[in-house]
Amino acid sequence: MRKALLGFSIAVLLSACAAGDRGLRDLRSNGGGPDEFSVLPVNPLILPNDVTTLPVPTPGGANRTDPAPEADAVSVLGGNPNALIARGAPTSDGALIAAASRNGVDPSIRQTLASEDAAFRTRRARLTIFGGRDRYFSAYARQALDAYAELQRFRNAGIATPSAPPQ
Repeated sequence: MRKALLGFSIAVLLSACAAGDRGLRDLRSNGGGPDEFSVLPVNPLILPNDVTTLPVPTPGGANRTDPAPEADAVSVLGGNPNALIARGAPTSDGALIAAASRNGVDPSIRQTLASEDAAFRTRRARLTIFGGRDRYFSAYARQALDAYAELQRFRNAGIATPSAPPQ
């Protein structure tokens, strides 16, 4: 009886020790202190001479101490921070844009396509037993291209094509 009680108490002690210690596998912060991955080094705060000249806060506006955090991250990682500035289409795409817009441009094309797409998916919707299943790919199965058949068609026509992974 003593051996059984001793064995049971040892098993309880060992299981209690192993259950709570997840070590490095648990990446959540358990303490009340700051999370070292959420603390970012920023430029020092600057107190203006006249407090009445402070700008009005704008939601989504730039932070005065760190006005371009994405650009700073890109430059630290060795990239070009000017690549983040949206300047429209590059001039090298001028011929492509001219060819694509040769018959005019519909300014409401996104709304038109969204409504036509919603109507198409509604027509193609099927009742299923599980109800929550996504039917997107099955609705567009007839319109999908076979990438490997198209690749072979281009190769047969003598068009240079990139390599593709095996099927």
